[in-house]
Amino acid sequence: MDFDYSFRWIAAFKALPDMLVGTWFTLQTTVLSMVFGVLIALALTAMQTARQAPLRHFADAWVSVARNTPALFQIYMLYFGLGAFDVHLSSSFALLAGITFNNAGYLTENFRGGLKAIPHTQVRAARSLGMSAFQAYRLIVVPQLLRIVFYPMTNQMVWAMLMTSLGVVVGLNNDLTGVTQAYNVLTFRTFEFFTIAAVIYYLLAKGIMVGARLLAWRLFRY
Repeated sequence: MDFDYSFRWIAAFKALPDMLVGTWFTLQTTVLSMVFGVLIALALTAMQTARQAPLRHFADAWVSVARNTPALFQIYMLYFGLGAFDVHLSSSFALLAGITFNNAGYLTENFRGGLKAIPHTQVRAARSLGMSAFQAYRLIVVPQLLRIVFYPMTNQMVWAMLMTSLGVVVGLNNDLTGVTQAYNVLTFRTFEFFTIAAVIYYLLAKGIMVGARLLAWRLFRY
C-alpha cells in the first residue's frame, strides 16, 4: 500500500474557534432535548397509569415507535416527511424535535421501571400519616425515583448529545458536525477535521459523565 497522505493539522486547528461555536450549539440542543424529553416522558408515564384506554395506547405507541425505529428515520420524517404535507420545519427544529421524541420514549421506560421499583405501600403509609397524594409523591416517591433513574438519564443525555450529529443529514451546518463537514468540503482534510471533532465529542461525553457523578455525590450522599 502506497501511503503518501500529508497531514496538515495547522489548517485544521485554525478552524477550532468555529468548531467550538458549533459545540456550543450542540450542547444547547442536547440540554433542550433532555428538558423537553423529561417533561414529555413524565406526561407519558402518567398516561400509562391512567384508566382511560386511549391515553394508555397513545403513550405505549409513542414509546414503541421511539424505541424501535432509528433516530435518523425519526428526524427524516419530521424534516422531509412533514414537508410532503406542506409542513416545513427548519433543520435545527427538526433535529431538536426528533431527539426529543426519541428521548421521551426511552425516558418513559426508565420512569416506569423506576416507579415499579418503589413499593406502593410507601404511598399508602404516607397517606395514612395524613399526607395528601401530592405530598406523598413529592416527599416519598420522587426522591427515590430520582435516585433510581439518575444514571439512566445521564446515559440518555450522552446519547442525545451524540445524536445531534445527525443534523448534518437534514442540512444543519451550525452544530459541531455541520461545521466540521463544511470545512471538510472546503479543504478535503477529512482525517484532521473529523479527528478533532471526535475528540471534542469524546470530551463532551466524559464531561457529562463526570458532572453527573459529582452531582450524584452531592444529591445522594445519604
